[in-house]
Amino acid sequence: MLSKLQKNLRITSVLKLTASTANRVVVLLAAVFFILCLIFTLHRYFSFYASFDQGIFNQVFWNNLHGRFFQSSLSSSLSTNVVHSGEIPTVYYHRLGQHFTPALLLWLPIYALFPFPATLTILQVIFITAAGLVLYALARQYLEPPLAIMITASFYAANAVIGPTLSNFHDISQIPLFVFGLLLAMEKRWWWLFWLLAVFILAVREDAGVSLFGVGVYMVLSKRFPRAGLAVCTLSFGYMLVLTNAIMPLFSEDVSRRFALERFGQYANGEEASTLEIIWGMITNPGRLLVELVTPVDRTIRYLLGQWLPLAFVPAVAPASWMIAGIPLLQLFLSKGESVLAITIRYALTVVPGLFYGAILWWSQHRQSFKPSFRRFWVGCICVSLLLSFTSNPNRTFYFIIPDSVKPWVYVSLPQQWDHISQFRPMLAQIPPDASVSATTYLVPHLSSRREILRLPALQLRNDARQVIKVDYAIADLWQLQQYQAAFKGDRQLLKDIVLLIEQLTNNQEYGILDFRDGVILLKKAATSNEQATAAWLAFRQQLGNKQIGR
Repeated sequence: MLSKLQKNLRITSVLKLTASTANRVVVLLAAVFFILCLIFTLHRYFSFYASFDQGIFNQVFWNNLHGRFFQSSLSSSLSTNVVHSGEIPTVYYHRLGQHFTPALLLWLPIYALFPFPATLTILQVIFITAAGLVLYALARQYLEPPLAIMITASFYAANAVIGPTLSNFHDISQIPLFVFGLLLAMEKRWWWLFWLLAVFILAVREDAGVSLFGVGVYMVLSKRFPRAGLAVCTLSFGYMLVLTNAIMPLFSEDVSRRFALERFGQYANGEEASTLEIIWGMITNPGRLLVELVTPVDRTIRYLLGQWLPLAFVPAVAPASWMIAGIPLLQLFLSKGESVLAITIRYALTVVPGLFYGAILWWSQHRQSFKPSFRRFWVGCICVSLLLSFTSNPNRTFYFIIPDSVKPWVYVSLPQQWDHISQFRPMLAQIPPDASVSATTYLVPHLSSRREILRLPALQLRNDARQVIKVDYAIADLWQLQQYQAAFKGDRQLLKDIVLLIEQLTNNQEYGILDFRDGVILLKKAATSNEQATAAWLAFRQQLGNKQIGR
């Protein structure tokens, strides 16, 4: 009896933390997360490791700012018309046919004040940091400050949060903020805000309704708000069906001919399929559905453990976590492709809100389990999650610390990369802001604030006059490809293709070499080659050798 009383007194002493002190702790956690993520993501961008998607979103924002809403030549190069039908990319292609993302317009006024690609990087870190603060407010609806602080610390330490934050800008980065806000509005019975955020969630992208549907399932099964939950389920499911089958096809055929087949083609027959056909294929083939749900078994288990780890595996036994996060998890487990079960990329964020809300509800009914021994275990889980987040080197953010490959050795040091940048950065300034250009992947974001841009080796696009043209400039960072080609087949092939393209373009004098510095070449259409730059290119080409590029 005395021992039990002592345990209760210890728990009570832990819970005696004033709200003001707890708020300061949470603000400190948020500040540390914000500052570190901002430093690393901005460094990633300015050291030219932000890649193609950053360029796509920046060009979309730039076109939105100029009244050409959701148009992108970079997105066009990924469209089914180009990839499957061999058509020429267009500058007036509407990205809404690939991903329906009107929520991006919410942030256009900020981009208008700071119209730079790095602005999107800052916005993404702000979204995730703010989501953690809303999560804390949500946790405080049920839990005492110490538990709410632990929940918030778990969020900021989660690999599924850190990885996507340290990536190129992506639309899913809005999901945690909107969903946590929606759940907080539900707890407060602020129904006007609840339905507003429901609309915002649907506006994030065409499949964001999956996350909202999960909330509706919880509202129904928990019997807390069954009517509102049924309305949420009907709204989200109906919206996704109408959007993907009636609205998005007005812009392009990408949903039926590309995205549906890339993720769910195993449930369809033929070279295209609507979302309705995919759903029917799942219903009529339960055997395949079950196999896809659990395979690959090892990766599925590792994914779940990675998602549960920062919360000390509590979501595994929290019913609400399965109700809300179960729907996004189902979408991922039924999909195909290597990326869907990668915990450090954007899709992982769709699962996070349900797991954390479910953990909050579980702790509200099991406060007695918050004992010193479990707290130490939880802190250990948080530390392991942080360690895994670092060692996984998400999106090559820590490229200057962690080698990309050991056998063969592939590593670019910080002085090496910044010395390389200092040599080629002046070359970017030689490209006029209104000129058409094609660039290698890591140069694309820095040149994407323009109407006409492609990724090498593509050179042709269809302009606003509906004429097929070749870009005015082409710039390639061959040094970067050279560093990574030893370990990565894609970089090796791309290096070969671009070198052969440069030889062809310069030999027939269609393009001239304006500049060449430290493995970066700048070409201009119908220009006379600079003799010094040409000599530097030929020396570099000789250094590569015929064997290295497949001759």
